[in-house]
Amino acid sequence: MVKIYESPRDLIGQEGTMFGPSNWLRIDQERVNGFADVTGDHQWIHVDVEKARDGPFGTTIAHGYLTMSLVNVFLPELVEVRGFSHAVNVGADRLRFLAPVTVGSRIRAIGEIVAVEEIKGGIQQVVRVTIEIEGSEKPACIIDTISRYYPEDI
Repeated sequence: MVKIYESPRDLIGQEGTMFGPSNWLRIDQERVNGFADVTGDHQWIHVDVEKARDGPFGTTIAHGYLTMSLVNVFLPELVEVRGFSHAVNVGADRLRFLAPVTVGSRIRAIGEIVAVEEIKGGIQQVVRVTIEIEGSEKPACIIDTISRYYPEDI
């Protein structure tokens, strides 16, 4: 269930709040190949199904940066902030890839607010997103996402 904040100001003091989990998302070869085409990263471990069968994971794996980019799919399933004129993605901190995502597996995300601060004209929020792999003890990746909201009332 999505956690809703009616205003960016409502984020203040919410450090430690947990969200999720999101819905499961199956990682298929078509998605991996599309990412390879867009980024130019056609390393065999991602796109050569035959060769990958004999590789270290027994199949192809998603690019780490593909897994990371899926934060954009998961965040709206975790938290929604309303009441702002505009928002920007400032970036990310502390990105770690901890386990490979094999093609055919399912992933989902959980989130936690780790920091909220007032900035000039707005509110900055850091959400730690952990992308889990179904059946794995280790997550695929952990990333601290940084967003800025510019409220209508500031």
